[in-house]
Amino acid sequence: MTENPLHALAEAKGILAVFHDQAGNAHWTSDDTRRALLRAMGIPAETETAAQQSLDAHRAEAARRIAPLEYVVVAQHPAGIPVTRPCVWVLVDEAGAEVGSGMADGLVSLPPLETGVYWLHLTAGDEEQATLVPAAPEKLPTIAPQTGMDRIWGATAALYGLRSARNLGVGDYSDLRCLAETFGDAGASFVGINPIHNWGWASPDTASPYSPSHRGFLNTVHIAADNIPGLAGNEDAETLVGQVRAGIDRDATMVNYSAHAARQKPLLRNLFVLFKNAAREDHKAAFAAHRQSGGEQLRRFATYEALSAIHGGNWHSWPAELRDPETIPANAVGADDLEFHAWLQWVATVQLMEAASASRMPLGLYLDLAVGARRDGAEAWMEQGSVAQGVSIGAPPDQLGPDGQNWQLTAFTPAGSASSGYRNFRYVLRQTMQAASVLRIDHILGLNRSFWIADDGSPGAYVQQSLTTLLALVRIEAHRANCIVVGEDLGLVPDGFRETLAAGGFYGYSVLQFEKEGDGSFRDPGRLRAQSLACFATHDTPTLHGYCAGRDIFWWHRLGSIDSGQADWYYGARRAEIAALVPAGSQPGPAIHARLAYSPVAMIAVQLDDVLGEIEAQNLPGTIDEHPNWRRIYTVAVTDLDDEPALDELAQMMRNAGRASGNPQGKD
Repeated sequence: MTENPLHALAEAKGILAVFHDQAGNAHWTSDDTRRALLRAMGIPAETETAAQQSLDAHRAEAARRIAPLEYVVVAQHPAGIPVTRPCVWVLVDEAGAEVGSGMADGLVSLPPLETGVYWLHLTAGDEEQATLVPAAPEKLPTIAPQTGMDRIWGATAALYGLRSARNLGVGDYSDLRCLAETFGDAGASFVGINPIHNWGWASPDTASPYSPSHRGFLNTVHIAADNIPGLAGNEDAETLVGQVRAGIDRDATMVNYSAHAARQKPLLRNLFVLFKNAAREDHKAAFAAHRQSGGEQLRRFATYEALSAIHGGNWHSWPAELRDPETIPANAVGADDLEFHAWLQWVATVQLMEAASASRMPLGLYLDLAVGARRDGAEAWMEQGSVAQGVSIGAPPDQLGPDGQNWQLTAFTPAGSASSGYRNFRYVLRQTMQAASVLRIDHILGLNRSFWIADDGSPGAYVQQSLTTLLALVRIEAHRANCIVVGEDLGLVPDGFRETLAAGGFYGYSVLQFEKEGDGSFRDPGRLRAQSLACFATHDTPTLHGYCAGRDIFWWHRLGSIDSGQADWYYGARRAEIAALVPAGSQPGPAIHARLAYSPVAMIAVQLDDVLGEIEAQNLPGTIDEHPNWRRIYTVAVTDLDDEPALDELAQMMRNAGRASGNPQGKD
């Protein structure tokens, strides 16, 4: 049979020919999709001749390889890397220091390596090549050594929705500190929040924490203006903050991000001037050290933020000379603007670390890593050499999105990421793990294969990723930060994927609403995966009380996704589900949380929504403006949570189930 060069080329570049949906139906990748995705990778394939030439070039390059492009080894163990011909080799660490060298014929024999990322430089005749060598521990950190327990509990909350008398209308890092202290006193081992990645200075209307500008930098929206390092007790600062605070509607039920930006931005500018003029020298020195340690990444990010304040948040529409960070004129951004945006990151980092250290919990903060960043944001601008053009990532139809989802997030090419040593992925992990004792990786399935959707309208398809390497890099960064990792493994899960994660020490993610047996009944929590974090609800599902009330059904009917007859059927099915899950005469919240508490699952998370009996969900997947996503403010102030009887009852339940940490401070 004559080879189809387009198909062979697509396969060689990781574009999968077929995937199966949850019903087992096969979805074959079209030739239009193959061409679109190859074009996104920068590979010519529009004609059969172009595809053949690209395929020949790929095979010729592969034939020249002395060793694999990347090769994972186990840290602290000797290893051998196969080579195709005699060569001279030099191994260097991340700092460029040589750690070994020699001659090889058939195998490069490496000594035991410390945990880290190395480059193996190879020379054979005139050919010089490099192989990425991650030296990773076999397993991730686990909860027992850090908590002294095998079964723990924690709480999750929407940071933006925390209500307090002192914030500026959006929950901030000082509110987070208060929340962590409250749940720590209740015996929780961790407090989790939505992603706090940077949204971008020029994106005041952004609401979704899962559509950030850059995942390696913090969201300045959550800066507590009354807790600026170096300005404690400064009367001018207190006056400025007090003037802004006086105009805030404390009865608001929804966050108004535009109004918050209009208040906060000039205030932060004024506080920055005060900091430069009035802060103590030790605080100024701490900021200077942060700026220096941030290096080129922080400088480029600050450059993007400063440029976006002038030219808007979409870098694709900037003047041509500003679209590439490598070619920006020296005078494009003022030194004061660069310093200001670097200062914002320092302030946010200091406040977040204070929240993490003040929690009095064995673990502390459980942070969330979004699956990607916006295509028009800082991360895509800074990493253009690794970014696929003309596509976004999303998901085919699954249990979270029956119609499929296009997240409009940046896709990174496998080849571009590999050639950079996965620089951006490692940086994002390292930055996020600074304050996280537990990290949840959203849609961890994307480390195995990511679903690319082309702008030209052709159907989406999966692109294979370097799973072994990416998981090794997670283990390396988690080992350095002593961070536990939860992989959100919902959706179309390939065979053996969960087993691979579990073998590496990843905790799975079990959402009781989706845990069903073959007959459609809820899985008994006693049969959930022990090595997982379990919860009843997430930010993408109805709250516990909303589920019982059928609030998701109400919204889908209201928005026209289902008709009245379908809605009636769903309401009936929901009542039957609840009856099977909650014993007669019992309250749903305590009954469901008790079943989870007494299960063998290592970690369970209870939403603040469910402690407070909130009905509406934080997000309705598939909607943007039709539903008030990512805006709802909690009905109870964060400072009043320790007076909530429901929290006392929950804490006592966890103590009885043997999940309470340390010496929780009860009220008895």
